[in-house]
Amino acid sequence: MKPEYIPPDDKAIVAKDRDAVPGTIPILPLNDQVAFPTLNMSLGVKLSASNLIEDAMKGDRIIGIVGIKEGGEETPLPGQVYETGTAVRILYVTRAPDNTVLLVVHGLKRFRITEWLTGTDYLQAKIQLTPEIEEDDIEVAALHRSLRDLTQDIFSLSLAVPDEAIEGLKQIKNSLHLAYIASAYTEIEFTKRQSLLEENSLKTKMGELIQLLSQEKEVLSLGKKIQAEARQEMSKSQRDYFLRQQLKAIKKELGETDENRSEPEDYRERIEESDMSEEARKEALRELQRLEEMSPQSAEYSMVKTYLDWLLDLPWNETSAAQSDIQKARKILNKDHYGLKDVKDRIIEYLAVMNLLSIRGGNGAADNTGAGSASAGVILCFAGPPGVGKTSLGQSIARAMGREFTRMS
Repeated sequence: MKPEYIPPDDKAIVAKDRDAVPGTIPILPLNDQVAFPTLNMSLGVKLSASNLIEDAMKGDRIIGIVGIKEGGEETPLPGQVYETGTAVRILYVTRAPDNTVLLVVHGLKRFRITEWLTGTDYLQAKIQLTPEIEEDDIEVAALHRSLRDLTQDIFSLSLAVPDEAIEGLKQIKNSLHLAYIASAYTEIEFTKRQSLLEENSLKTKMGELIQLLSQEKEVLSLGKKIQAEARQEMSKSQRDYFLRQQLKAIKKELGETDENRSEPEDYRERIEESDMSEEARKEALRELQRLEEMSPQSAEYSMVKTYLDWLLDLPWNETSAAQSDIQKARKILNKDHYGLKDVKDRIIEYLAVMNLLSIRGGNGAADNTGAGSASAGVILCFAGPPGVGKTSLGQSIARAMGREFTRMS
């Protein structure tokens, strides 16, 4: 950058570099934010840092940005912040709508804190500049090209990046500047960004970036594919609805269909004709009313239809006759299972009591199916770890009673 010339009192011309970083600077800790050299960045700062910013604006506007370690407090102590940071020059300060301070800064140089100072109500430290080790060989050129292409691909997959910025990456010749652009403007975790800032070797820094950005590219590509498939499915649904409406209009003109009949009316007729219980019928009619108020393009429309179809497909008031031959039941249980004497005896006892109640016709007697009345129904509970025979016992009971076996999870 061109230095600013200030004539002193003795009329000698002395050049003053505005970006020269002094040995002692105020330190501004930030949570989940990393500033990088060579870049202009916007940083959100809490109002508690107002004194530091005001003092810096009165002077050379140069401050040090460091990250807060995990578990650090909102106003951290020296041991709770990283000791490697970036010296920046404040370009612009404004108040954000959420009552925070927005700083626009230009990253100057990387530094390491050597000594913490006291005497102010904000952190201040002596620093030592730590420039990166920049090699200039064929490997760096190859890494530069790979990193540039990867960054372009990631920017292309992001809707927030304009085409001019993507094309501008081709004009960047400085590998360190490219590495910091890729670090700052892609989705990389805070700790990994801090690690990239602390890395001294440019080759290592670029290699780690390429690995991180390759993973990020895969994630973005997969996300874009999922979004495209979702949009395609939505477009297909809209297209199908439009075609159905056209077909309905054509049939109406040809007189081939009842124009007043609709899908909800078909459901209403099926509900009225079904043998479902009154409680189930009331629930079905309530869901049908919701269906009538929905648009066929609504995502919930198909869910309500599936629920109504399920209600209508249930075998309401349909039962199968059960056989009550205890000896046959015992043979089936013994044939299907070796051992388990206590369990099989308990099942035979249940079947025998059920038959006895049916024969006597007493209180809570079973109906003609042998299953017992609704008030005296019995549920057998088999408890135990997987693989001990609970399901196979249920299948044997169904065979013994001449019933169908249904497994529901």
